[in-house]
Amino acid sequence: MFSHISSRLRLPATAVTALGAVVALAAPVGAAPAAPAGIPEPSSASAAPLTTAASAASAAAAATRGAAAPAAWAAGTRAYLVITAPGDTTAVRTAVANNGGSVFSYFDAIGVVVAHSTSGTFASTMRAVSGVQQVGATRTSDVPADAYNPALPSNPSQSAAPATEPVRSDMTQIKADQAWAVSTGSPTVKVGILDTGVDDQHQDLAPNFNAADSVSCAYGKADTRAGAWRDVDTHGTHVAGTVAAAKNGKGAIGVAPGVKISSVRIAEPGSTLFFPENTICGLVWSGDHGFKVTNNSYYTDPWQFNCPNNVDQAAILEGVGRAQKYAEGKGSLQVAAAGNANYDLANKTTDTASPNDSTPVTRTITNDCLDIPAELPGVVTVAANGTNGSSKASFSNFGRNVIEVSAPGESVYSTIPGGKYSSLSGTSMASPHVAGVAALLASANPGDTPADIRTKLGVQATDLACPSDSRCTGTTANNSFFGEGRVDALKAVGGSTPPPGAYFENLTDVAIADNATVESSITVSGVTGNAPATLKVGVDVKHTYIGDLKVDLVAPDGTVYTVHNRTGGGTDNLVQTFTVNASAEVANGVWKLRVNDNASQDTGKIDAWNLTF
Repeated sequence: MFSHISSRLRLPATAVTALGAVVALAAPVGAAPAAPAGIPEPSSASAAPLTTAASAASAAAAATRGAAAPAAWAAGTRAYLVITAPGDTTAVRTAVANNGGSVFSYFDAIGVVVAHSTSGTFASTMRAVSGVQQVGATRTSDVPADAYNPALPSNPSQSAAPATEPVRSDMTQIKADQAWAVSTGSPTVKVGILDTGVDDQHQDLAPNFNAADSVSCAYGKADTRAGAWRDVDTHGTHVAGTVAAAKNGKGAIGVAPGVKISSVRIAEPGSTLFFPENTICGLVWSGDHGFKVTNNSYYTDPWQFNCPNNVDQAAILEGVGRAQKYAEGKGSLQVAAAGNANYDLANKTTDTASPNDSTPVTRTITNDCLDIPAELPGVVTVAANGTNGSSKASFSNFGRNVIEVSAPGESVYSTIPGGKYSSLSGTSMASPHVAGVAALLASANPGDTPADIRTKLGVQATDLACPSDSRCTGTTANNSFFGEGRVDALKAVGGSTPPPGAYFENLTDVAIADNATVESSITVSGVTGNAPATLKVGVDVKHTYIGDLKVDLVAPDGTVYTVHNRTGGGTDNLVQTFTVNASAEVANGVWKLRVNDNASQDTGKIDAWNLTF
């Protein structure tokens, strides 16, 4: 079936099949060299500083999160959630220490203690302690030694910035390009990227990055050292760019390029797994640091589905559920990806990928077993649309009354570490589009609660009818594939959609050979006068290494308008909508898309293209 961030994570832009493997399930496609995760209220409990030299700020943050000094790491160390009544965990923390465990961190406000122990009877012993409500192991593998002395992620060198910032089809599908003319979002709105980390030095992210509220929550304890939030993969940086890459004339543009983003790294290095204690830390941090929206493109490891009839998983459901409720109560809306296994979340039967930190087994499950955080109350669950904007991406999970909205999730171009760019596919790529629209809503309506924003996302969404697929059930207004529809950024900022222009397209494939020039034609008729100054040219060219390509629009009189000129380096596939000032051209006649391949080894095809007058 599927696996941790994997099922929620990205697929390569060229892969749209259901996959299940850890973060390595897909490598970024064509990363061109230049273009291409509540913390309690302040606690009176003392907290030891990090084992490395900690700043005064780090010590203060540690006191806030209620982190106690753990015992030294030993082989066989396992992590547990010990659940008690919210408010004061002092008695339970004492019991942990008296029963063969050590307190790694704790969250008084939600009554959760993260305990470590090498004792195989620790959980059963603690379940008999007065005041303890639940105890559950969070892993089937040992806690890494790195948890006790975490290494800082690398700070990659940065590539030169690309010279252009084209508007992409994913942005036009949700009308983000039209929304920017009204608002790009408010810098007072903070979006938390709960993920593998974020490259804050990237030229498209640095202008909007909020280091003061960024953190690593790997292992379940806040590490506020500078740079602890950085990416241990590429996924979090890609997600961050879709939310809020700056509108600065280079690279990519995010849905809400005027808001601020903070990195909450909840993935652990090496495994890139998101364990329950990490998720809890990240959600509580989000609530306490004023994030209006968080993006959660992962599922909580090691169980794809957590079942309440399993004592460990029941504790995970309770702990993560309390953290989400805490964050929401503090004003934070969680947006989460639905997963990439083409699986019906409303009709669960089996899980073949859990636990993903040791040896997965096949087990029978029911709808009581939840994919978290996506299926927690209050969370916006997002499915992925295909490249045309109105289909379900082949890999996207679905489910009647589970999916709330949809967004573009195939071949999404965005930032990756080192100043680079890549096109990735997955519900991981759809979710940040929705987080960006939610940030625009929060910007336009500062008094809105998370519930208000969640409702508006659905009400304003563009209805998408079920295709001819028996798995899609429900109505055009709300169905199992798209929920209430594809999100609309323009409505989020209070804008209105202009009347649609005449639309023409050619769906006939045209092969593109090496070092060759090919053309595809569209005959336009019935349009009065000249073409507009904002002629939309939708291009879908499937080709490896798009830096080989020059793409021109040729008007009926032979005038050439270049829309793409050998940029993008090793990125695969040019799927984008360009705006051309064709006001000097008579609209009616034969228009051509001309593609020139300027190198050997990489070939492809014109898959489709269109004109909107």
